[in-house]
Amino acid sequence: MLALAQNRLAPAIPLLLAFALGLLIGIERGWAQRGEARGERVAGVRTFALLGLTGGLAGTVGTLVSPWLTTVFIALAGTMLLTGYSAALRRGEHLSATTTIVGLVTLGIGLLATNGQGVAAAVIAAATVLILSSRNLLHGWVGRLSEGEVQAMARFALIAIAIWPVLPDAPYGPYGLWNPQHIWSVVVLVSGFSLAGYAATRMVGPTKGLLATAAAGAVVSSTAVTAAMARRLRGGEEPLGIAQSAIILATAVMLARVLVLVAIIAPVALWSLAWLLGPGLALCLAWATILAHRAHDGNAMGPAEVNVRNPFDIVPALILAALVMVLTVVAHWVLERFGDAGLATVLALSGMVDVDSAIITMGSLPPGRIDPAVAGLILAGPVLLNNLVKAGMTVGIGGWRDGWKAALPLVLTVACAAGSWLVLG
Repeated sequence: MLALAQNRLAPAIPLLLAFALGLLIGIERGWAQRGEARGERVAGVRTFALLGLTGGLAGTVGTLVSPWLTTVFIALAGTMLLTGYSAALRRGEHLSATTTIVGLVTLGIGLLATNGQGVAAAVIAAATVLILSSRNLLHGWVGRLSEGEVQAMARFALIAIAIWPVLPDAPYGPYGLWNPQHIWSVVVLVSGFSLAGYAATRMVGPTKGLLATAAAGAVVSSTAVTAAMARRLRGGEEPLGIAQSAIILATAVMLARVLVLVAIIAPVALWSLAWLLGPGLALCLAWATILAHRAHDGNAMGPAEVNVRNPFDIVPALILAALVMVLTVVAHWVLERFGDAGLATVLALSGMVDVDSAIITMGSLPPGRIDPAVAGLILAGPVLLNNLVKAGMTVGIGGWRDGWKAALPLVLTVACAAGSWLVLG
């Protein structure tokens, strides 16, 4: 009996999904328009639920009877929405087009739900509700953007959406190592990663505390965060423990960022690199937590100014692409002529300038050309050297008296890696 009931209900499940997704969107729209008087809304909770169901019916009838009926259903529902919007405008009401557009989207979601695309329909509905409910947050963020940032975002869209898909997916250049689409894909990935960190920094803002700002800024540049926090130590700004903790936390975020990039771009080196950097990452997180806990004072976590480069800028992306092209050929030649030791030297030197370029170069090597344990050791070199540079910067800028507590765990990441390598070896 249960199986029979399930079989009979199965055709109705997509329709119920279409109705439920429309209702979900309608609840958000109804809440957003709760201050408006009855009769002044273009569409409310019930309307959106019925729009989802209408889209579902259109898809079902089109499948069972004729695709033309789908067109008729959608056209009639869309016309009714647009007519209601036009009538409201003629009455002199100041309306946003968002509700009408969302109504059309809801029709499409219902249509997808009954055409074997239930997961896609649910994802689109959830994303729609998220965007609609984030209105104030998004408007506030957009309001804080500068003209230069908007222009830079357009340039990032150019390199990610317009240039990347049209690049040839074929080997070129020395040793056939230059695949334009592959090279550009990692440029887009790294730039997008930095974009996310930059956006987080701008959204968090200086009023949310040193630690939150440091963590977000470190995704873009842990070195810039270290310099900014070290200046706070030099200035004797309170609480010193929070600034010290922020320096250590920035290094922990950088180590985590490196591991994520390696997992995506050069997975051959992931496990050995995680073995080398993992203990240092755990140490930095624990050390930063202890310092922050001891110095915790919600009223004292004042503004932090972390100057990081705008990752939307196209110039760094072009420089990174050129650097990767050169390093890929050099690394291949050095590996053939001098072996792993020569490759380690090349990547360590390049990594001191840009760790990302070393990771991308490692990922560009032919599979099986380098032992995974050696690959992790090679990439650990520039990362650990960068930690030593930041430790020196912390003491040099912040002074020994207050800087050593923040510099010590950065130095100990090298000791942890050495110990891990001895165990691994």
